This record gives sequence, C-alpha cells and structure tokens, in this order.
Amino acid sequence: MFATEFEYQKVSSVSEAIQLLSNNEGAKILAGGHSLIPLMKLRLAQPPLVIDIGGIDELKGISVENGTLRIGALTTHAEISESHVVQDAAGILWEAAYGIGDPQVRNRGTIGGNVAHADPASDLPTVLTVMDAKFTIQGRGGITSRGTRTVSADDFFTGPFETVLAENEILTAIELPVLAENQHAEYAKMAHPATSFAVVGAGIVVTVVNNVCTAARVALGGLTPKPTRGPTVEVALIGKELTDENIAAATALIDGDLGTDILGDIFASAEYRRAMAAIELKHAIFHATGLAHH
Repeated sequence: MFATEFEYQKVSSVSEAIQLLSNNEGAKILAGGHSLIPLMKLRLAQPPLVIDIGGIDELKGISVENGTLRIGALTTHAEISESHVVQDAAGILWEAAYGIGDPQVRNRGTIGGNVAHADPASDLPTVLTVMDAKFTIQGRGGITSRGTRTVSADDFFTGPFETVLAENEILTAIELPVLAENQHAEYAKMAHPATSFAVVGAGIVVTVVNNVCTAARVALGGLTPKPTRGPTVEVALIGKELTDENIAAATALIDGDLGTDILGDIFASAEYRRAMAAIELKHAIFHATGLAHH
C-alpha cells in the first residue's frame, strides 16, 4: 500500500521545525523514519506535511558533563552502541541499543524517534525509565505556552504510543545520570523471535554497599501499556543482602505493581506475560549483581 499524498519539507533548525508544526495541523516529524513511514504506508498516519529534521546537527551527539550523560535526540542506535562514552557511563543503555533490530535499523533509527513513538514493546523506554532519564522538550509556546521544559521518564510515557509531547513540541535531548562505581544496572527480556521486541522486559538499577542494597529502581515493559515501575520490589530490596533468597522473594512481589492492564496477543497471553515478569526481573538482578551463574 502507498501513503496518501503529502508535502515534504527539510528544515535546518529546531525553531523552524516547531514553526511548521504550529502552522500545519496534523504535520509529523521525520527522524529515522522507522515508525512514521510504515504507518504512512498502511495509511494509519496521513500527515499533510512531513517535516524532515534529520539535518539538524544540534540534535545529535553524545557527551558527559557533571555526572550527566547527554544524548541528542537524533543520535542513532548505532552511534550509541558504538560509543565508549555510553558504555562507561550507562552500560545498560549501550547494551540495549546494540540489541535493537539489525544494522540497517540501528544505523537509521534514532533514540528520540524511538521514545517519541512509545511502542510498549520497545526496549529503550523501559531502560530510560529505570535509569531515571530526563527528556528535554522544546516548543515555541502557542497552545502549550511551555517553551522548553524537562520531563522525567516516569512522566513522559502516558500510554501505548502516547507521550506528553504536544503537537507543536519536539524532543531535543535525553539526559541520564552516570552510574557510580557501586551502582549496577541490567536489562533482561524475553524477546519475540521474529522481531526481537520485548514480550517482557525488565530493568534494574541497584546501589550496593558491602553486598547490601541501599537503593533500587525497577521498571518493566513489554507487558504493560507504558513502562511500569516496581516500587514494592524496590522497597523489598533496600536494606537487604543481595542473596538468591532475598532476590527471589523481592522479585516475586512484582505482580502487585503491574496493575490489571496487561497486554496479550496470539504469541503470548496476558497471563503468560504476567508470570514471566518476575522471572525476567530476577534474571536482570542476577546479571547486575554477578549472580547470573545461579
């Protein structure tokens, strides 16, 4: 199937893109194109104007400053997976980016496009949520009157394929804290065999002092409409020695944090995904803490 007729415009600045978004109802942003173009071909998206932001250099790049890793929204998955800066600062993101799709996908797809699309089965929303990432969003005011704002990952994703981005706003950068030496992060998933998307994905960041967990963040994806935190598991881990028994007891509590809205399909039912959540979370913690051989 072919896309409906549309206008195309390539822009050279964020302000120019925002101006076009504000003046053209229904216009869409084109970054890597892996989400928008398939939707257009299926006519699930029929924008009158496609705004190509791929040439905006200010939206690209990776840097670390004052304990914060900053990644421009147009940075590709390949650039992230090949970056020693990302590997040293946030290995969980580096590893997740390497596992996205195939080389063609990683060389075209961008981190900003991925999270703006907010596919529940995508790895990066869960990884960025567990890493307590912050999203920089730029608008010009208008109907939102917000200008530039920063939104936490916990608040950025609002539902399946939905975020807080307004129609005349653009995600410009993502920032996340550099992991300390005593912090360990890992992402584990049950992957769909055809697409590698997460059937169930689990992320963990633990701070460990003398083998005792002093802080924890847990996030699940793939089985819920948006990344879901595990506060009950976090509380159960904190103050405990990270033994097999304590990890198993804590991860078993994740069911209570998932809520009732569990996704299911012909490949994996909601009941099956719910049952796998504790297993994948346990795998993530075991790998993060060096207990994976168990």
